[in-house]
Amino acid sequence: MSTNGKPKFAMYWAASCGGCEIAVLNIGEKILDVDANFDVAFWPVAMDAKYKDVEAMPDKSILLTLFNGGIRNKENEEIAHLLRHKSQILVAFGSCASEGCIPGLANLSSTQDIYKTVYHTVSTENPANFEPQYEYEMPEGILYTPEFYPVLKTLDQVVPVDYYMPGCPPESHQIAAVVELVIKVLHGEATLPPAGATIGAGVSTVCDDCPRQRNVKTIKEFVRIQEVNSIDPELCLLEQGIPCNGPATRNGCGALCPTASAQCIGCYGPAEGVLDYGSRLVTAFASVIDSNDPDEINRILDGIPDPVGQFYRFNLAGSLMRAGKPAWQGNGSH
Repeated sequence: MSTNGKPKFAMYWAASCGGCEIAVLNIGEKILDVDANFDVAFWPVAMDAKYKDVEAMPDKSILLTLFNGGIRNKENEEIAHLLRHKSQILVAFGSCASEGCIPGLANLSSTQDIYKTVYHTVSTENPANFEPQYEYEMPEGILYTPEFYPVLKTLDQVVPVDYYMPGCPPESHQIAAVVELVIKVLHGEATLPPAGATIGAGVSTVCDDCPRQRNVKTIKEFVRIQEVNSIDPELCLLEQGIPCNGPATRNGCGALCPTASAQCIGCYGPAEGVLDYGSRLVTAFASVIDSNDPDEINRILDGIPDPVGQFYRFNLAGSLMRAGKPAWQGNGSH
């Protein structure tokens, strides 16, 4: 509790893009409720704050921390542990913290390959061929940069997490609903869900929220949506051969993409009860293939040019696949 009597609120970004912060600001006038009911103690993207200030706080002195971003380097991990100690409620906020999201796809590449892409391709001006160094001597002293880990981890692979709020980013109306719930809890008007629950989302699938008509139908090909001349505005996209991830994706976004004739790409993560998102999608896609011929099945599946991106775009780091050794580790590279 702060000296002004308000409980403390914190928000932190680790390996993320900043979209989660924008989504919080997009809750509109509800942001004033945050200020009215909380003392914002730590939010680096929005206010000047130092790690030493958080370190000086008593343990559990922050009521609510929204932690977005995956754990890609030593600094990310250290702050995750710090905020876990200082927070009563730690929320894995957004897809990066919950599942790994887009940064998690880099787990398919070695550190060397990542550096090569970032620092030594034609889109980057780097005539001196500089690469990040963990230590660099300057006239003023030695500079230290955080160690870059071989793979990205989700927040709950590093520290215990109380709640998960999916989305890339979470929908602003869902954020507003969660803020309203926490405020009601503070005033004794509501109770928090069980620890480990997913908040700010539904318990079913995007398909259940989608207005498109679904029939029992099979297909002879998968097609990329930009190659379709005319999309039926009322028929299920998957039944039109468009790879839509709605069957495995948790609802809560309002089925925005399929409603606008764009396939669901899975940013709200696995639906309730889905152990592995990619496996569930493989099952859904296989069920609509109209063939028993191996060669024809292979041809149909060739219509999905990027299987990893299709099935694990937002959750590779948090999937069952994380238990396996990345292919690049086979040669001992780091």
